Amino acid sequence: MSFLKKRFCMKVSLIAVFMLLFQGSYSQNNFGELASFIDQHKKELGSDFTVQINKDGKTIYNQSTGDFNDKTIAPIASCSKWLTAALVMTFVDEGKISLDDPVSKYLPLLTSYGKGYITIRHCLTHTTGIQTENGLMSLLQRGKYKTLEEEVFSFVTKRDIQFNAGTTFWYGGIGLNIAGRVLEVISKKTFEKLMQERLLRPLGMRNTTFGKEEGRTVNPSGGAISTATDYMKFMQMLLDKGLVNGKQILSGKSIAEMESVQVPIAKMKYAPPTASDYEYGLGLWIQEKDANGNVTAVSCPGLFGTWPYIDRRKNYAAIFFVKKILNEQKKDVYLEMKRIIDRALL
Repeated sequence: MSFLKKRFCMKVSLIAVFMLLFQGSYSQNNFGELASFIDQHKKELGSDFTVQINKDGKTIYNQSTGDFNDKTIAPIASCSKWLTAALVMTFVDEGKISLDDPVSKYLPLLTSYGKGYITIRHCLTHTTGIQTENGLMSLLQRGKYKTLEEEVFSFVTKRDIQFNAGTTFWYGGIGLNIAGRVLEVISKKTFEKLMQERLLRPLGMRNTTFGKEEGRTVNPSGGAISTATDYMKFMQMLLDKGLVNGKQILSGKSIAEMESVQVPIAKMKYAPPTASDYEYGLGLWIQEKDANGNVTAVSCPGLFGTWPYIDRRKNYAAIFFVKKILNEQKKDVYLEMKRIIDRALL
């Protein structure tokens, strides 16, 4: 090799090394604005929280404060709904149920009580029309039941129909719990066992469970405990089109169905204040759409403050995992954090 060629190669190599170093430094500094924003809003976030971001299968940001870290186990409230909807869709993928099957096909009791037209889809979109209680009253009611079967029996036999099925959205814990009971009847297995077999174990979510706590029955709508890292494994599976270690956990078609608009704003009768301006998919909220109406971000915030979301436009997932009750003030902080993250990932 000539001297000039060697010199040229050395220059190219040095430039490449410099670019790599610059890229690493740039990436490292991308989230400086986020770290500063978090530090400025500790009052709203609380003393214990974790922020984790994954892109291209890797954790690119992970910050914790107080007693929390990415492996701290805590209740995730309504974030449970996303997991439950995904579990239902594994049965759809296998052809064992259809979203538009009447629930009475599996729970004939519904027909006897004027609820025979409620479908699986209605259950996953909070449009069953069954009278729903929210807040403290719903928590007190749940304490009565020892099994999911007993709870759903109560929904069917003791609650009136407020709206025609499919016409009105009323957020609560009835629909997804009915869907969870349908899975138990079909499989002859408990909801918790199904969740472990079909989602949690295959995804390596070892610290997540819907198991009974304080003597209460399993709650598909809001009873899971998890960690930031565990929940991120679930969202990473969704980002990877349902694949985990070469195994198809959920089909791309089912993921797309979950993330499509099922309930427009016009049908919303009651939604939590933190999500009142969002449309709804299957077990999740449609957080953002582009100018053409395509869904670009979906989320599933929980009452206890945890807010997981996926941004399809930039192909990343993030979770704000905290133990401070979610409110409108915190929602604004979370949305600004997302905007900061979006800018950092340009």
